[in-house]
Amino acid sequence: MKEIILNHPMVSHKISILRNKDTSTKEFRELISELATILCLEALRDAKLESFKVKTPIDETEGFKINENNYAFVPILRAGMGMVDGVLTVIPNAKIGHIGLYRNESTLEPVEYYCKLPNKIEEKTVILLDPMLATGGSAVNAITQLKKREVKKIKFLAILGAPEGIKKIKEMHPDVEIYLACKDEKLNESGYIVPGLGDAGDRIYGTK
Repeated sequence: MKEIILNHPMVSHKISILRNKDTSTKEFRELISELATILCLEALRDAKLESFKVKTPIDETEGFKINENNYAFVPILRAGMGMVDGVLTVIPNAKIGHIGLYRNESTLEPVEYYCKLPNKIEEKTVILLDPMLATGGSAVNAITQLKKREVKKIKFLAILGAPEGIKKIKEMHPDVEIYLACKDEKLNESGYIVPGLGDAGDRIYGTK
C-alpha cells in the first residue's frame, strides 16, 4: 500500500504552530485547512487529465482539466469537517459525504451514528478526511462503510498519524492510500497521539 508522509519545511513550520497549546482557535482552524490543501494536492498526483483547447490573449494552446465529478470528499465527523474547506480549494465541485463516529472512551473503539454519502459514490475516488489517525479504529470503520457501498478507490488524509493507526489500516485495508502531514511517535495509555496536538475537534471548534 502507499503511505506518503509530507516532507516540506513549511509543513513542519505549520505543524509546530498547531502543536503549541497556546495557538488560538482561529489560527489552529486556518492551519488545519492549509495543511489539508497541501495533502490533497499530494493525493491527486495520479489524477487523470483530459485535454482541451484554450485560447490565450496571444494564441490557442492545449489545456488540461480533471473531471471533478470523479471525486468525493468524506470527512469523519466532527473533526474531519475542519479539513473540508482546504480540500475544496483544490476540487471545488467535488461531492461531499459525511460519516459520523465517536470514540467510546472506555474501549477506545469507534461508534457510528451517521452515514450520508453522495449518489453513485461507488464510481468516485473517495478522499476520506480526519485530522488525527490515532488507534485507527475510526478510519477502519469509515473505510469499511465505504467499501460496503462498493467504493473501489479510497485515499485517507490526516494531519498527524501514529504508528499504531497506520499499522491497523495496513492490516485491515491494505489497498487504501494513506497521506499524512506528519508521523508521530506513539499513542499514550488514553489513546492520544504523542507528542500530538491534543484533541483536534476540540481545538478546531473551541470546545475545550
